[in-house]
Amino acid sequence: MKKLITAFAISTLTVLTVPAFATDIPKPESIAEKMSFKLVRGVTNVVTAIAEIPKQTMLTAQNHGTIGYVVGPIKGVGMTLYRGFIGLTETVFFLVPQPGYYDPMIDPEFVWHGWENPKTELAAQSGEQSIEQGNEWKSGEK
Repeated sequence: MKKLITAFAISTLTVLTVPAFATDIPKPESIAEKMSFKLVRGVTNVVTAIAEIPKQTMLTAQNHGTIGYVVGPIKGVGMTLYRGFIGLTETVFFLVPQPGYYDPMIDPEFVWHGWENPKTELAAQSGEQSIEQGNEWKSGEK
């Protein structure tokens, strides 16, 4: 009986300690790489934040037509300040693994991402309207 209890205790301890060895501790090289990428991303966003003005002007004009040339620069100034602040924050706190695990604090990560946004809102709305109009036409309702 004593051998059975000892064998059970050893097997229980073995089973319970296996998950402790299964945890994946990040290597120092990968941590340093993520920290340096966060620093570079922050400095890049501070320097290139001014490009948000033409970006937002173009995207707003694509989505909303001529009024986008008036609203877009205002939106661009706001996004310039936001991207600059986020870049400054990432630059100052590049050693801190927040948010997530050195993840970007802004989406898109850089100002040159996200220029390919041609009329997404209007295309989706007009697509829904044309489907509804097509269904009404087929059923004879107006």
